[in-house]
Amino acid sequence: MRCITSVEVVDVRFPTSLNRDGSDAMNKDGDHSAAYVVLHTDDPDLAGYGLTFTIGRGTDLCAAAARQRAEPLIGRDVDELCADLGGIYRELQSDSQLRWLGPDKGVIHLALAAVMNAVWDLAARRAGVPLWRLLSEMSPEELVEAADLRYLSDVLTPDQAISLLARLEPGRKQRIEELETTGYPCYTTSAGWLGYSDAKLRRLCEEAVASGYKHVKLKVGANLADDIRRCGIAREVLGPDGHLMIDANQVWDVPEAIEWVKALAEFDPLWIEEPTSPDDILGHAAIRKAVAPIGVASGEHGMNRVLFKQMFQAGALDYCQLDAARLGSVNEVLAVYLLAASFDVPVCPHAGGVGLCELVQHLAIFDYVAVSGSLDGRVTEYIDHLHEHFVEPCVVRDGSYVLPFAPGYSAEMHTESLDTYRFPDGAYWAERAAAEALP
Repeated sequence: MRCITSVEVVDVRFPTSLNRDGSDAMNKDGDHSAAYVVLHTDDPDLAGYGLTFTIGRGTDLCAAAARQRAEPLIGRDVDELCADLGGIYRELQSDSQLRWLGPDKGVIHLALAAVMNAVWDLAARRAGVPLWRLLSEMSPEELVEAADLRYLSDVLTPDQAISLLARLEPGRKQRIEELETTGYPCYTTSAGWLGYSDAKLRRLCEEAVASGYKHVKLKVGANLADDIRRCGIAREVLGPDGHLMIDANQVWDVPEAIEWVKALAEFDPLWIEEPTSPDDILGHAAIRKAVAPIGVASGEHGMNRVLFKQMFQAGALDYCQLDAARLGSVNEVLAVYLLAASFDVPVCPHAGGVGLCELVQHLAIFDYVAVSGSLDGRVTEYIDHLHEHFVEPCVVRDGSYVLPFAPGYSAEMHTESLDTYRFPDGAYWAERAAAEALP
């Protein structure tokens, strides 16, 4: 019998604010960070790795919450956990005292994501397959048993979810073979951070096009004149056939969003992302109606499956951008994918942070293989930084994710990276603190 012997949680932060990497209208100086979880077992060759994404201060809160979330796993049998991934999720998620701090939202939910991401990674490693294949080889009944469908039965029952998955089950092998040849399409945000100069924006857009990208996203929302100029540069480089997306990161009220997007309509954006508060369901619906045919995309701050249910019910989204670490790990992600498929809304996962590209590649592949069976309107985010810190970094070629083949959820970080960027006592942060303390 193999069992979980201990849980390690690391507050790891990367100083991305120094070069304005990750900068947008709402988050101008983020240091891309993670609450990183390791589930150690008594087998030296088996562990589970997971994370939730943050942008600096407050990562310590997520790390503390993750330690509490993970404590019930210590001493548990690995085989039993992996045989009931829905059951262990429901056990951790239903802790009544911790749920009071949410429920299903905020720091406590981010912590659940980190811990359950590590559990799913452990299950895939135990099976010797990448997570996308573990999911793709599960039966419709097994997937629905794992999914968190609570509060969704008014629009999606377990039987309906099973039927949805069963219809696509015969073609799974063929779709996997297709993706092994083509990869899964992605877009880049690396060119469009708000803090970049016009020259850097142009150069990075040119490099993106030369690398095979057909979709590029720009951050907008700080200054309209700047946005008009920057969108003009991007559209010039992309040409009329390239796809330009814009992202306001929640900074506008509803009327302001409508006015601003209409002012940028001449650049033919495919979508406006997070045009207002991520919780404003009716606001998103109003914006969508007013700015069509420009699409509305949102979801990276979608706190739980119930919010997404209401977004779909209200007709508020053209593109669903679920996040692998904002929702309660794979269990809740499964529920949102099933909801999106039932409402015929394409899912284009958010991946704008450390480790998220590594995670969402698995989710997007699984969606095509087993849930949606379609690539129409689907493109997954990619940001070209911080991948060097991962043992099995994602690979993008010709504007597409290459299918990962290593067992697990691709979340394991190098020990050297943790030793360097662990906060506050890692080598980088300790040296920086010492330098700042000098007179």
